[in-house]
Amino acid sequence: MRPQFTAARRFCDTFQAAVVVFKPMKRQLQLSQESLIIASFAAIYFIWGSTYLFNYFAIQDIPPFLMAGSRFLVAGSILYAITWWRGETHPTRRQWGNAARMGFLFLTLGTGGTVWAEQWVDTGIAALLISFQPLMVVFMLWALFAKRPSGLVLAGVALGVLGMALLVGQQHFVTDRNTLIGMAAIIVSMTSWCYGSVILGKIDLPQNRLQSSAIQMIMGGTILIALALLSGDGQRFDPAQLSWKAGLSWTFLVVFGSLIAFSAFTYLLQHVSPDKVATSNYVNPVVALFLGWSFNGELITRQSILAALLMLAGVFFINSRLQIKRRPPRAGGRMMQRRKVARATGPYNRSGKGLPSPSRF
Repeated sequence: MRPQFTAARRFCDTFQAAVVVFKPMKRQLQLSQESLIIASFAAIYFIWGSTYLFNYFAIQDIPPFLMAGSRFLVAGSILYAITWWRGETHPTRRQWGNAARMGFLFLTLGTGGTVWAEQWVDTGIAALLISFQPLMVVFMLWALFAKRPSGLVLAGVALGVLGMALLVGQQHFVTDRNTLIGMAAIIVSMTSWCYGSVILGKIDLPQNRLQSSAIQMIMGGTILIALALLSGDGQRFDPAQLSWKAGLSWTFLVVFGSLIAFSAFTYLLQHVSPDKVATSNYVNPVVALFLGWSFNGELITRQSILAALLMLAGVFFINSRLQIKRRPPRAGGRMMQRRKVARATGPYNRSGKGLPSPSRF
């Protein structure tokens, strides 16, 4: 046999052996990715659903604005350090300014107001109020940009409004002044968050999702700490009186709520469709209600359960608009489909700028 044929046969034998070895490795990689997707969904479902309760535990010893501000400042600094280590370019001065603007809307008013309100509002009720967010986004898109929703979305809005009325109109809420103030604060916080979500696409921020979120956390956290110092939160905080429960809750919020769950959120947006990621809107309130009832002695009435079902049904109808029917391929069809998904998903877009809902991360 000629030398060149011998070499060719050896090469073929080596290639076949490599294929035999590579096939199990490929299966392992697929299983690994599937496991990561499942773990990521578990993180955004259960970790973010639990942040409402851990916020409450933390503010028992740490004043609300100081707790939220320090949490975001630490988490944002860690995320920014990660992006710097990866070699990302530094944001421009304009992007830092925009990050301060969005950090104020998302974190100072959005999350800071929600955490402050949890002094008087049960954690499960707070989570249910926040679940109204997609419905409010529909209202804002209609009012600000004349984007009339479809009939199915309007049905979802009607269900959500009815559920909100049932939830807020309960006798033990209406007769408690502090609870009403807290609920009003949550609605203001949610409005701020929704407005930020609506205008986000027009704001110049870094395209890298981690870096964009990091500088928003840094700026929003800085504003919250400044607000804490101005309001006297700093003087009221005594580190010597910090309980292990509040300290561990703050640590959980930084490590799991802001870093792990948010990393899972960004991973999912890169590997599954945004409408599947948005299913956390249904699961988080249920988790928060159960944890508040189990570990904080919170009351769950039949009216609250009915209100929850109506509001989550409304969110379901609204998110159903993310389902885009498959059509025969045509020129530019895939690009148009991607644009429709990006427009429909709001804060869950793939631009890298969006953040989850208030109090979750």
